[in-house]
Amino acid sequence: MCSNYKPVTLQDRLLAHFGVARPDDVNPPEETWPGYNAPFIVRPEDKAEALKVFTGRYGLLPEWSKDAAFGRKTYNCRSETAAEKPSFREAWRKARHCVIPAEEIYEPCYETGAPVRWAIRRIGGPMGIAGLWGMWLDPKTGERVPTFTMLTVNAAGHSLYERMHAPGEEKRMPVILDPEQYLPWLNCPADQATAFMQQYPADRLEAEPYPLPARKPAAKSPKVKPEPSPPQTPGPETGDLFG
Repeated sequence: MCSNYKPVTLQDRLLAHFGVARPDDVNPPEETWPGYNAPFIVRPEDKAEALKVFTGRYGLLPEWSKDAAFGRKTYNCRSETAAEKPSFREAWRKARHCVIPAEEIYEPCYETGAPVRWAIRRIGGPMGIAGLWGMWLDPKTGERVPTFTMLTVNAAGHSLYERMHAPGEEKRMPVILDPEQYLPWLNCPADQATAFMQQYPADRLEAEPYPLPARKPAAKSPKVKPEPSPPQTPGPETGDLFG
């Protein structure tokens, strides 16, 4: 599962590798966690229009969700059960496909006996990760909020991803697309979506230990807050709602 990644935010990178640009007035964080905002790419319902970039919350919020905190459990979607689980089935059945631009994904490796954060990258350019998206109406503000989730597949037998995550946990990985698959994924109907749910070849990925940076010491001035730690993110639920 992926709860932490570095989004592609530079305009020249988005244009060169995805053919889109994000709004200039939006500045996503350098790293994304559930509940953070990050860019994702969609095909408008009128497919004659150009691709569109939304900046939305990481963690899909179904229309019936009453609280934005619900997205802390829906940042990853198991592709095997996406059509069945209440949190994801509407987005899956309506083919609300998106591509999530990522420079690198961060996963824990336990080979030393303790979790060590590793960075995983696609050789030759940023990743485009297959996802689902939706618009959520915030009941507190009346604002319509774009939200998204990463689709995942079982990573059994994958020489890189089998090294990630805690011992005894099911090995899973995001659905990474090749660049020539971006448009077909965005355009494909729901009944053809499973064809894209494949492991990405390990020999097209590279990885290295990439520990979190040390926290800065708390500032002495009472007007300056210390650097916040990354949020403690619960794993995606595996019950009836989430798959």
